[in-house]
Amino acid sequence: MIRFEDLLEKVRAYSPDADVELLRRAYVFSAFEHRGQVRHSGEPYLIHPLAVADFLADMKLDVVAVAAGLLHDVVEDTLTTIERIKELFGPEVAHVVEGVTKISAIRFASSEERQAENFGKMLLAMARDIRVILIKLADRVDNMRTLQHMPREKQERISRETREIYAPMANRLGIQWMKVELD
Repeated sequence: MIRFEDLLEKVRAYSPDADVELLRRAYVFSAFEHRGQVRHSGEPYLIHPLAVADFLADMKLDVVAVAAGLLHDVVEDTLTTIERIKELFGPEVAHVVEGVTKISAIRFASSEERQAENFGKMLLAMARDIRVILIKLADRVDNMRTLQHMPREKQERISRETREIYAPMANRLGIQWMKVELD
């Protein structure tokens, strides 16, 4: 399990001038908003945004992306609004979090519909800001690592979606380690 201080150390190693206060505020806010929430595995929910942020730091993404990784589920899973994120973390972080939130909200009935429409919307989001796609891919990798804790039907739906949409997207972006793990 990644610790926040380990994440800061990793970011500082590739970006010595990074705004670590932004990361610290994002971490504290995420911890506060997700307090009491647990994953299907029984672990505290905060483990997930930390893992996502860690993947982003492994890819050496900028501090905005890492902060958005820490905050990526706050709007979707709590009463926090995107306006609040903008107010506290600025328009750039809010833009990225909002993009991830919108992609996460896409649900489709059939595999064909899900693949075609999701792929198109993801490409559109990617054209605006690649960090949105990278955060969503990191989110999916971490979710796949704990898939065994989900009900069987949900495991199958998420696995199909991952195989049809997210693994090919990682491949198209040239992130081979991620494509292999998602497959």
